[in-house]
Amino acid sequence: MADLLILIPILPLAAALINFIFGKRFLGERTGVLASLAVFGSWVVSLGVFIEQMGSDNTLTQHLYTWIPAGSFRVPLNLHVDHLSAVMLMVVTTVSMLVHVYANGYMHDDPGFYRFFSYLPLFVFSMLMLVLADNFVVLFVFWEAVGLCSYLLVGYYFRRKSASDAAKKAFIVNRVGDVGFALGIFLIFVKFGSIVFADVFPHVDAVSGRTLTIIALLLFAGACGKSAQLPLFVWLPDAMEGPTPVSALIHAATMVTAGIYMVARSFAIFHASHDARIVVMIVGATTAFVAATIGITQYDIKRVVAYSTVSQLGYMAFALGVGAWTPAIFHLATHAFFKGLLFLGCGSVIHGMHEEQDMRRMGGLRKYMPITYATFVIGALANAGVIPFAGFWSKDEIIVGSWHNGYPLVAIVGLLAAFFTSLYMFRVVFLTFHGQERFDTATLHPHESPRVMTIPLMLLAVGAAGLGLVIGLPPDSGWIHDFLQPAFSIPGEAAESAVSNTTTAIFGLISTVVALSGIWIAYQAYVKKSEMFSPEAWAAQLKPAYQLAFHKWYVDDIYEALIVHPAYLFSRFLWQIVDVRIIDGAVNGVATTVGFSASRLRRVQTGFVANYALAIALGAVIIIGAFFAFDSTLF
Repeated sequence: MADLLILIPILPLAAALINFIFGKRFLGERTGVLASLAVFGSWVVSLGVFIEQMGSDNTLTQHLYTWIPAGSFRVPLNLHVDHLSAVMLMVVTTVSMLVHVYANGYMHDDPGFYRFFSYLPLFVFSMLMLVLADNFVVLFVFWEAVGLCSYLLVGYYFRRKSASDAAKKAFIVNRVGDVGFALGIFLIFVKFGSIVFADVFPHVDAVSGRTLTIIALLLFAGACGKSAQLPLFVWLPDAMEGPTPVSALIHAATMVTAGIYMVARSFAIFHASHDARIVVMIVGATTAFVAATIGITQYDIKRVVAYSTVSQLGYMAFALGVGAWTPAIFHLATHAFFKGLLFLGCGSVIHGMHEEQDMRRMGGLRKYMPITYATFVIGALANAGVIPFAGFWSKDEIIVGSWHNGYPLVAIVGLLAAFFTSLYMFRVVFLTFHGQERFDTATLHPHESPRVMTIPLMLLAVGAAGLGLVIGLPPDSGWIHDFLQPAFSIPGEAAESAVSNTTTAIFGLISTVVALSGIWIAYQAYVKKSEMFSPEAWAAQLKPAYQLAFHKWYVDDIYEALIVHPAYLFSRFLWQIVDVRIIDGAVNGVATTVGFSASRLRRVQTGFVANYALAIALGAVIIIGAFFAFDSTLF
């Protein structure tokens, strides 16, 4: 299969180029079919590679060419697959394939249909190349490429200012983290003399612990931007301005997990730096909790799910920090299915409600959209961590791993975030699909989505319901744990002690109670309308905490006050003082001087011969006078 690796990324790239060049004039709606078939082809090849990896511990490598030969510095363009990248390939291609099919229905009447299906497979190509990279430079190049595709797709509705602003915000915030990532790569080359994974990871012991900590923190800065960790998470909720299939593919299932994948890929570096892992743990746990509290207060259906994504990414990050490496990737895989399902479910609701996104103007939709309702509930149960749905197994392993590895406070934070997760997810379910209809039934007629949209929903629902059972049982020793063991082991180092069945059972019970408690409270508040659980009463009683969460912990306001507004004032200063007065002033001053001089000198040209003769005579007198004044030999 090594010789076929090139087909995995090249098929989506070919579809993107063909659609962009010929789509508008010749292909029309067939661009969606072409892009879907290309991604399906990538999925077929990825499945073959995955099956081959299941029966072998050997890696697959396909050398394409040497990109940068400069002295001792080499950047090879190789495609590389091991067990970790094989899991990522299956996650990326499976969700991408279903999202492409769904998008054929969702974007059906959009005038930029061909353009959308040029950008979307281009993103898939970039993400697959990122996963297949065997060195940091190629990974970074396609890390930036997925950022470009995100910019294009978030700002897809470019005539809408909110969309163009969101695209710029996402692009700029990610570049902040990428500065750290780039510096980390530079330091890796300085210390290791190479940027190829196979040359770097086996030799981490040759570098001082302090240097490894700096490298790890610089790499994690990039992960904070791409995977929306504090303080760089602010771009992801605004990125919901893009079409919903974009939210499902890029901002839930694939691109935002690139940072988690990069940290996991750099396992040897982070494993060797305890201090760096503590930072990753603290940032991830804080992100999981903060985003979960914000999700409770939002009313835009897509933004609630977006904050849920930020929170779940926080789970993955602190799992890496506490040393629960396999549970982090396990949760990455399950999250891709249930969060992709939830975003596509949001899209189905928006499609059926004629672009309405405010949950306060919904209600009672389950009778209009039974398939969307059923699949959305499955996704919500998986996201809330209710047994036996997929999210339960991976999230519970993260919490148990935190406790088992000596971080009980982090485990408690994880349980608190899990409670808020179940609360806000079923707040969405009950406000959207239950209760009275809060829209004008005379003018608005909700309807179920077409099959091209509901079939991907049902397929993703199967993964959201059963993936954890298939690959995660028994806990901590299921199929995925054995499969990823080579990726997260150090030769000669003893394996960590196994978690006892008693501890696993106790935490399984606790997390189940926590999840069901959140669902029950949401039911009492939004269906039964219990006075004890009235959202308005609790918001008034806990007004400071509610305002903190409603205003997103004022992170955007802090950025506005400390960075955006001062930068705006400084730019105005540069414009008015430097640009207008100094640069333009100098240029305009030269022009004014020339014009003034010319206006005076032209008076010399009178047209009278007598004036010219007088000027000649005066000139001669002045010249002769100068000779007498300055040449002493004349005397």
